Amino acid sequence: MALIIPHKYKQKLLPETTEIAIKAIKEGFQTELSQALNLRRVTAPLFVLSGTGLNDDLNGTEHAVAFNIDAMNGARAEVVHSLAKWKRAKLGAYDIAPGFGLYTDMNAIRTFEDLDNTHSLYVDQWDWEKTIRPEDRTLDYLKDTVTKIYNVVRTIEERIYRQFPHITPVLPEKLTFIHAEQLLQLYPNLTPREREEKAAKEYGAIFLIGIGNELSDGKPHDGRAPDYDDWISSNSDGYTGLNGDLIFWNPVLNTAFELSSMGIRVSPESLRQQLEKRGCTERANLAFHKALLAGELPYSIGGGIGQSRLCMFILQKAHIGEVQASIWPPEQIAACKAAGITLL
Repeated sequence: MALIIPHKYKQKLLPETTEIAIKAIKEGFQTELSQALNLRRVTAPLFVLSGTGLNDDLNGTEHAVAFNIDAMNGARAEVVHSLAKWKRAKLGAYDIAPGFGLYTDMNAIRTFEDLDNTHSLYVDQWDWEKTIRPEDRTLDYLKDTVTKIYNVVRTIEERIYRQFPHITPVLPEKLTFIHAEQLLQLYPNLTPREREEKAAKEYGAIFLIGIGNELSDGKPHDGRAPDYDDWISSNSDGYTGLNGDLIFWNPVLNTAFELSSMGIRVSPESLRQQLEKRGCTERANLAFHKALLAGELPYSIGGGIGQSRLCMFILQKAHIGEVQASIWPPEQIAACKAAGITLL
C-alpha cells in the first residue's frame, strides 16, 4: 500500500495528549483481554536461537534479523517475527489447563516491510495463546473467541470516547464473519486486497476466515506459514481453514485495516499435511515440530493483536508513526509534515 495522505487531515489529539491516550488504550486493552479470554501475562523473548523452529515464519519467505553470540561460541540467534510457536511451547512448559492461557508484549523488527501508513520496521503486538481441548478445534469455538476480542476492542473504543468525546466510535455493534472463498465468489475479478476493501467497507468490521490454503482459483487469499495456524482442516461452513484476519474499515484512510491474525493451531495431523503441501517436510526434524508431532504440546488457539495499530485506529490517526517511534524515509516524513501528520 502506497502512502495515503487523507484530504484535509486534522489530528484529533496533540502529540503530548496522544501519549496519555496511548497509555490508557494499552493498559485498558490488555486488562480487558486477559479477563475475556482467561489469560495471564508472561515475559517474552526478543530473540530466539536459530534452528529450533521456534520463530514465526510469517508467510514462509521473510528473513529475520540475526546475529552471532560471542559468549556462546558464535551461536546464531534471530529477532522474533512473532511468538506464534514460542507461546504454544510455553503453554506446555507451564502446564496451563484448557480454557486458560497467556499473553505477552511482543516486540519485533521486520526489515522487509514496505513502509507506509500501517507498516513499520518496528512491530509491537499482544501475542496470546490459550490451551483448548481437542473437541474445541471447531469454527464455532474460533468465532466465539474472535467475538470476545472484538467486544474488548469496542469497549476500549467507548472508553476513549468518554475521555475524549470528539473521538466518536466508528465500529459496528456486530462483527461479520465471511470466508475467503465466499469473497472470491462474490468478486472473482478483484484482487484479494480489493475483496477485503469491498467487504470491510460494506460491513465495517469483518473476520475473514481461511487464510493460507488455496481457494477455487488455485491461489491462497494470503500466505501463512505451515506450522502454526491450521488452514487445511475442513470446517463446518464447508470450506477449509480454522484461522483468519480481523479487519476493520478505516474511515480516516478510507481503506481496509487489519488489526489481528489468529487461529486454532495445527494438530499433529494438520501439521504433517501442511508441511507436505508447502514442500518443507524437513521442518519435522526441528525441536518444536518434533515435540508437536509427538503430541507433547497442548492443543491451542492464539494470535497477535497490533498495539500500535489499535492505538492508531481508535485515536483516528492517519499514520502508525503518530503512535510509535520508528524510522521513516525522509520523503515520507516530509510528506506527512506537509499534511499535518506529526510522526513521533
